[in-house]
Amino acid sequence: MPSPPPRLLQVDADAFYVQVARLVDPDGAGKADLLLVGGSPTGRGVVTSASYACRRFGVHSGMPTARALRLCPDATVVGVPRRACSERSRAIVRVLERFTPVVEPASIDEMYLDLSGTERLYGGESLEETARRIRAAVLRESEIVVSIGGGTNRLIAKLAAGRAKPHRTPAADGVLIVPPGSEAEFLATFDLADIPGVGPRFQERLGHLGLRTVRDALRHDRATLERWLGARAGAWLYDRIRGTASAAVERRLTAKSLSRDETFATDLDDDDDLRRELLRLSDRAAADLRRDGYRARTISVRIRDRDFRDRRASRTLPRPVSADRAIATLALELLSKLRRARHVPARLLSVSLSQLTRDDEPDQAGLFPEEVDVPETERDRKLSRALDELRHRFGRDSVGRGDR
Repeated sequence: MPSPPPRLLQVDADAFYVQVARLVDPDGAGKADLLLVGGSPTGRGVVTSASYACRRFGVHSGMPTARALRLCPDATVVGVPRRACSERSRAIVRVLERFTPVVEPASIDEMYLDLSGTERLYGGESLEETARRIRAAVLRESEIVVSIGGGTNRLIAKLAAGRAKPHRTPAADGVLIVPPGSEAEFLATFDLADIPGVGPRFQERLGHLGLRTVRDALRHDRATLERWLGARAGAWLYDRIRGTASAAVERRLTAKSLSRDETFATDLDDDDDLRRELLRLSDRAAADLRRDGYRARTISVRIRDRDFRDRRASRTLPRPVSADRAIATLALELLSKLRRARHVPARLLSVSLSQLTRDDEPDQAGLFPEEVDVPETERDRKLSRALDELRHRFGRDSVGRGDR
């Protein structure tokens, strides 16, 4: 007897940063129909998210805030409420884990669920009925509106979630499930540019070949696409547009990375000023890392110069760290390296922590202590935990560093 088809869902929060900003500041951002999250009212920085009303003016995420304000001059600009966004994202995941243990966060506002084999558990209800119950539970417990797409693989679920959004397909009312066997028919309604992985350069190549929609590409066999695009790209596209190339959903217990950045109101050129900003960012990142129960092996610093040139330096440690001193010391070394290479005014500074492991995971490097340069001490860790407690009791800005 053949196995039943997979039952996968993608949960996608609608304009997530906008929703959270409005929840955090109901009397300010909450009353702004035209809302930009990210950057500053002076036009510095980039848009992290824009309300749907702003998007009608052509504004989109990743756009310089200055350009967004030229397109939508009446918009209100607010900063990204990072802590609140993390808290709401975790609240969503907690709800999803009640429906299935296989929940994979793809980003802060997108999660995949595998409900394969749960038909009897849910009394034979349809995947759409389950999805609507999930959507209602997420809204009730996290106050975040999500759209849900479903199908037999990740690609179909992701595209369905995008189309389920109320501003795109009002009749879907936030949930769209693609029945097994109808994947090709569903995909044929998209442009190639809508397919994840088909970026601007690939779109240009495809356009020169007269391939702009999925239907255009479906007319050609695998051999033809491989001859035009190369064996790897041609085979990938052939499978992708038929919905057959899609990874499984896996339960992810560890986040990928954590970063904190700042776009300055005016460009900074003084090294001491940049060091102070970097210390503030690295301490904030380290505190959030510990709050979420992680340690990091890789520390990265990114600087965006006045001419919008992005430069990055990283260092990977033999064992993970979480203490303020260890992370800040390495971050300052990386900043010095970047400044020596090119000493020009900076628009943006960022600290990123990656290769994360849970606090309760064994430290493999500890098996060979004589071979490992220990970047932090137990005293560092105790001091950081004490500072976390003070900030929790008296506010995030209650304890800060003195100038070095």
